[in-house]
Amino acid sequence: MTFTQAQLDDLAERYTAAWNAKAPEKVAAFHLPTSQIVINRGEPSVGHAGLTEMAAGFHADVPDLHLICDGIHGAGNHVVYLWTFTGHDATTGNPLKISGWEEWDLDENMMVTTALGWFDADDYERQVEGR
Repeated sequence: MTFTQAQLDDLAERYTAAWNAKAPEKVAAFHLPTSQIVINRGEPSVGHAGLTEMAAGFHADVPDLHLICDGIHGAGNHVVYLWTFTGHDATTGNPLKISGWEEWDLDENMMVTTALGWFDADDYERQVEGR
């Protein structure tokens, strides 16, 4: 299955809006109930409950998180969503600007069946610490 760039752009716009709505369940709603995401080779967040918890964790750590889509590209049903988020760490108050991407496998209805997320965790920690 191949999606048009217009379909992918629409998906990216809606996904970005879900993150910026600060409603973690809206992020999870882009995934099938059996979907999972693994971030930086960590433990998987599985199902809508796990995905909602993952998104809520990011919102708790960065309460003013604002996500920007830097691009979206597809090859068949495999999609790469490029992003940058800004905000401030909840504990230190230090400003953050973090870039990364998610790799999605989509079903025919453009629902995420599985995802991998990537960002530079060392850079994130440096910014949290204000270095």
